[in-house]
Amino acid sequence: MSPTPPARRLRLGLPRRVFSQVLLMQVAIAAGVAVLATGLFLAPLSDQLDDQAMRRALAIAQTTAAQPRIAQDLSSSRPTADGPVQSAAERIRQASGAEYVVIMNKKGVRWSHTDRDEVGRVVSTDPSDALAGRDVMEIDNGTLGRSARGKVPLRDAGGTIVGAVSVGIEYDSVRARLIHTIPSLFAYAGGALAVGALAAYLISRRVHRQTRDLAFSDISALLAEREAMLHGIREGVVALDRDGRIRLLNDEAQRLLGLGTEVLGQPLEAALGEGRTADVLSGRVAGTDLLTVRGRRVLVANRMPTDDGGAVATLRDRTELEQLGRELDSTRGLIDALRAQDHEHANRMHTLLGLLELEMYEEAAEFVGEVAGAHRVTAEQITEKIHDPLLSALLVGKATVAAERGVTLAVSEDTALPDRLVDPGGLVTIVGNLVDNALDAATGLRDGAVGNEHARVEVALRIEGLEGRTVVLRVRDTGPGVPADRRESVFTEGWTTKEPPAHGKRGIGLALVRRLAERQGGSVAVGAAPDGGAEFTVVLPEGLAEPRPVATEETR
Repeated sequence: MSPTPPARRLRLGLPRRVFSQVLLMQVAIAAGVAVLATGLFLAPLSDQLDDQAMRRALAIAQTTAAQPRIAQDLSSSRPTADGPVQSAAERIRQASGAEYVVIMNKKGVRWSHTDRDEVGRVVSTDPSDALAGRDVMEIDNGTLGRSARGKVPLRDAGGTIVGAVSVGIEYDSVRARLIHTIPSLFAYAGGALAVGALAAYLISRRVHRQTRDLAFSDISALLAEREAMLHGIREGVVALDRDGRIRLLNDEAQRLLGLGTEVLGQPLEAALGEGRTADVLSGRVAGTDLLTVRGRRVLVANRMPTDDGGAVATLRDRTELEQLGRELDSTRGLIDALRAQDHEHANRMHTLLGLLELEMYEEAAEFVGEVAGAHRVTAEQITEKIHDPLLSALLVGKATVAAERGVTLAVSEDTALPDRLVDPGGLVTIVGNLVDNALDAATGLRDGAVGNEHARVEVALRIEGLEGRTVVLRVRDTGPGVPADRRESVFTEGWTTKEPPAHGKRGIGLALVRRLAERQGGSVAVGAAPDGGAEFTVVLPEGLAEPRPVATEETR
């Protein structure tokens, strides 16, 4: 026989689903509120009914005492069961519905009572307050049990107190009114509870749809996973609400954008400032894999709208890839230059060999001197005018590449740059980008041509300003130039007239030049060169450091 399966243990507790828990809690709250409201209503209701009964008894007593005939009969007759006072009191009791109407003299002797045997006897409760001229309302016990009472003094025609009138309302009738009211109260409370339960059900259904029937533990786990994912991925994530305010910024986005958590809740433009980055993230610039520059970083942004009117944007750091792509382009250029130099070197060696075979030794020596001297003169001219080693090395290399492309790269006569650059790497990037663009323009790459024999690029670097710290860079070319209506848009990320390379997109170089210049408090502009090409001017107000003090015998 198969073993008997274990009995399933009954598990008590809250249901797991959000829908069920919300419904249960809301129904419990509605029931609690209904019970509390009913209790708060019933608590003062009993006191109110007691007060109403006592006031009614007092009113009957006052009405009875106001009849002058009763005071006369009290003074002129004996307390008997068939006396005029007993007859008048019974008539009033029956007409008013009171439990009893007792009329007594100043000694507390009853002249009337519901029980005829009590006529002529002293009252069971103290009538001194009423006999002293004060109206009394109370709940008390007497010969007929517990009742709501009203006592007033009884005066004769001259106003002298000759006795008192005591009227009682049966307390059981007051309690009966209270008990009679309770079913109605519970009916109202039940109706309110039913409406509350219906509202709770509708709200719970909405919660059910929005939470997709998940349990609270599932939602908590999803939130924990979301936080871990957002702050662990190597892509920046920026979430915006329908009003364009930042509501989420993961760690990578903070690093890429240079922002902190203090910008949460702020409008996007207030946090980032005006520019292409804000335009891309806000959706004013549409597209996929949009390029933008933030600081020194080249970013690729994608934006996806959400159902609530907001959006989520992702950012990828393309700085290193863009740098590698530029290095690849430079390497390819150098390879092409080396390949061309290899052919040129072979031609020169063949020429030299021919001169030697023809025993033209003087001509061979002169030919070797000319070839070697041309490259040495170019390097010496650059290093004499530009003392920064990184920048001079860059221009020497660019001059070699320019020569192989049929372009003359010259350094202007007024160029003079000391070795005191604040940011040599930044200026190298600026000069490299501008020279590369100028070489492309001069060789006709923008128009699909192969170059021309008068292609020329000129670089000028000099110091200006009273303090001698402002660096002014000018790069001119003999290309087609930049039309006046495009001289501002050329600095926008993604703007280019070239075919994109194999490694990615173009349109970053000039945007990076402007960003680097502005980072140092400077500016960049483009205009027309004297020879008809383009002239880019970069001004760096604090491009040079303070001059070093010259050591003297006193300071040594």
